[in-house]
Amino acid sequence: MRNRSSAGVHKDLSHQLADRLGPKGWLTSDLDRYETDWSRRFTQRSLGVAAPDCTDDVVSVLRLASQAGVPVTPQGGNTGLCGASVPIQPNSIILSLLRMNRITKIDPLEMTISAQAGVVLGDLHKAVAAENMMFPMHLGSEGTAQIGGLINTNAGGSHAMRYGMMQDLVLGLEVVLPNGSLWHGMRAFVKDNSGYQLRKLFCGAEGTLGIVTNAVLRLFPKVVDSSTALLAISDLDRAISLASKLRASLGPFVSSVEFFSDTGLGFVLKHVDAASFPLTVRSNYYLLVELTSSAESIDTRDMMVSVLSAAHERNALEDGVIAANEGQRQSLWRLREEMPEGQRREGAQLKHDISLPLAKISEFLLEAERSLHELLPGVRVNAFGHLCDGNIHFNLSPPVESDDFSCCDRDISDTVHSLVEQMGGSFAAEHGLGRTKRDTADRLRSDVERNLMRSIKCAVDPSNTLNPGVLVAR
Repeated sequence: MRNRSSAGVHKDLSHQLADRLGPKGWLTSDLDRYETDWSRRFTQRSLGVAAPDCTDDVVSVLRLASQAGVPVTPQGGNTGLCGASVPIQPNSIILSLLRMNRITKIDPLEMTISAQAGVVLGDLHKAVAAENMMFPMHLGSEGTAQIGGLINTNAGGSHAMRYGMMQDLVLGLEVVLPNGSLWHGMRAFVKDNSGYQLRKLFCGAEGTLGIVTNAVLRLFPKVVDSSTALLAISDLDRAISLASKLRASLGPFVSSVEFFSDTGLGFVLKHVDAASFPLTVRSNYYLLVELTSSAESIDTRDMMVSVLSAAHERNALEDGVIAANEGQRQSLWRLREEMPEGQRREGAQLKHDISLPLAKISEFLLEAERSLHELLPGVRVNAFGHLCDGNIHFNLSPPVESDDFSCCDRDISDTVHSLVEQMGGSFAAEHGLGRTKRDTADRLRSDVERNLMRSIKCAVDPSNTLNPGVLVAR
């Protein structure tokens, strides 16, 4: 009887959503791209995909789903790495924001942009560049990642050191709550101490508290001068020391300092046809440094040459090249941005997204590699990331000639996460928790923090219908 009743509820809800959203807004066939996550680790059959094109329709979807007691999983570009954008429960609704992709206002005076949640980051970059401004969020998936998803995961990217995380770039939000009520908080100014900072509550909430439908974001003056260099460095301590000196001497002009290892470079050169290596020597580590300025009177290349010449005299680097034009700049960045793709094509992998104090990074890498080789001899470590904010993507490939991690996956991740905690770091730097790290986070939190997070979730979503099973254990 219960199964028939559930089936009836689902059928009625599907008809209601089809009537409200139309054939383009309610999809029930060919759903694999929505029901399977980017890593292809998680997949779940859904009742259907709701693809509204306006906030009123999002309100209707959540109101109808709440009344029927049917879970809703919000989805942006579906490029997340922690399984938060696909349902856990069967017969859930996937709410895709892909049709809500309009930029509604660019304000050069206030230096803000108002955009719907489904706007793709790359498209936003093009729109603001045409107005001689820029939005400083950059990451490898910017051709598919959507603004709403970046907000919900509190994305970081390669320029977070200078401009902050996504929560630092959000001024205002419009959010539909789990019961279908609407919070209109589209404030377009920096200073607003009129109560709890509600906009930040939804940054990093991974769609568990509400559906972000519109956002006001901060813009910055367009970069008019930049200089990008790739440096070969023998060990990470020297790389960290050089990065520290760069920040101390060139402060506001240092927009990013990325690093990657020779292991990761090998994956990219092996599997990515467009990648090329411009240096004469290979080394253990590489730094990708970029200086930028919005003032035409500043010559960032002269700055770069001066600092790197001094570093070379101190024997702080083994080799280096400064991009001579935009094509060379993009070629250097490709080496860093294709790290995930190169390793994916190599085969099976285990991903870890961690943060550590700078003083602990070298110690962590040495101790982690030693411990992991005891668990699985020959495991290959590909460490890369955003050096100056301590964010490391600590990704592993199985030994050569092996197809998997010999059932050591859980032990390997537990070892990595425990070591990160011991060294005062975080095992969830910028990718969030999703479902893959939720239980680990719950285990490591204090009782106060665990209860506070659960209290917030229960208060906003008492029926636990919005992205259940993600971020917070109920």
